[in-house]
Amino acid sequence: MANETQAERRTVTLRDVAEASGVSISTVSRILDDRTPPSKSSTAERVRATAEELGYRRNVFASSLRRGATGTIGVLVPRLTDAVMALMFEALERTARRHGSFAVVATCGDDPQDERRATEILLDRNVDGLILATARIDDALPATLRERGIPHVLVLRTDGVSPSSLGDDETGGYLAVRHLIDLGHTDIGIVTGPWFTSSGRDRRRGAERALAEAGLPIREDRIMAVGYGVDDGIEAGRILLDQQDRPTAIFAANDNLAVGVIGAGRNLGILPGRDLSIVGYNDIPLASRLPTPLTSVATPFEQIATSAVDMLLDPTTAPGTIRKALPTLIPRTSTVALRA
Repeated sequence: MANETQAERRTVTLRDVAEASGVSISTVSRILDDRTPPSKSSTAERVRATAEELGYRRNVFASSLRRGATGTIGVLVPRLTDAVMALMFEALERTARRHGSFAVVATCGDDPQDERRATEILLDRNVDGLILATARIDDALPATLRERGIPHVLVLRTDGVSPSSLGDDETGGYLAVRHLIDLGHTDIGIVTGPWFTSSGRDRRRGAERALAEAGLPIREDRIMAVGYGVDDGIEAGRILLDQQDRPTAIFAANDNLAVGVIGAGRNLGILPGRDLSIVGYNDIPLASRLPTPLTSVATPFEQIATSAVDMLLDPTTAPGTIRKALPTLIPRTSTVALRA
C-alpha cells in the first residue's frame, strides 16, 4: 500500500508523457510549452490528452531557471483601492500571462521609504523586472534602479529617462477642454492632479493649449492642483462652484475628482448636465453608471500594458524609450451645450 501511495504521488515527467505518447521528449516539451501558439496537429492533440490523463504539470520554476529567469514580473502601485491602479494591474497581469509570465503586485502608498521597501520585497523574490505605477516626478527610485542595472518600466507616467509606457495625457487634456469649448463654454475650471505627477502636468498643459487655441484666457483662479481622490474633488468643486461668478464647465483630471466635483455641486444645488458641464479622465467603469453618466477621456490600459511588458522583456529596449497611447473622448450626458 505504501509503495502504491508513493507511486500515485510521484511527479509525472516529460519522459513519462513522451513514453505514453510514443514521441520524443523534445516533441512533448515543445507541444506543452504554453509560451508558444498551440499546435492543432493530431500528434499535439494526443500529447496534450496524454499529459492531462497522467496529471502532468509543467515545472515553470525549472524551466525558468534554464532560461536564467523566474517568469515573474513585479508591479508596484500606490494602492489597489484606486480603480485606475486596479485596472492597470489587471491589464499588466493579462499581458504578462500572454508572455508566459506571472505578475505579482506590491503596494507602497505615497511614501518614498515604503516604495523602496516594497521594491526590495519584490526584488528579493527574484522577479525578472519591475513595472512601476507610482506617480512622483521627483521619485529617486527609477534612478536607483538604473544605477543597479535592474530592468524596469514606468507606466502611466514618465521621468523622461527610464523606459515608459503611458497615455498621451497632453492630448487627453486637450480633447477634454476642446470638447467643452465646442459646446460653447468659455469659462472653464480645471482641476488637475498634483504638481509632482507627469499626468497632472501634461493634462493641464493640454487643457491650456485648447484654451489658448480658442483665444480664451488662462485664469489661474480657475485652475486647482490637488490630489487625485474623491475628497480632493469635493474640496476643489466647493471652491470653484460656491461663488456667483462660477465656471459653467469643469475639466477634472481624473474620474475620482470629477465625482467629487459633482458631489460638491449637488450640495450647492448645481446639477451635472444641466447647470454644469463636467469632463473626467480615465473612463473607469463607474463613469458610465453615475446618475448622470460622466463624459470622460478613456485611457487605453491594455495598449499601455502591452507596451510596458514588451519593453520590460526586450533586452534591447533603450533608456529613454517612451511609448504613448492615444486616449479617446467618450461624450455622455454630463456635458451639454451652454444655454444662452
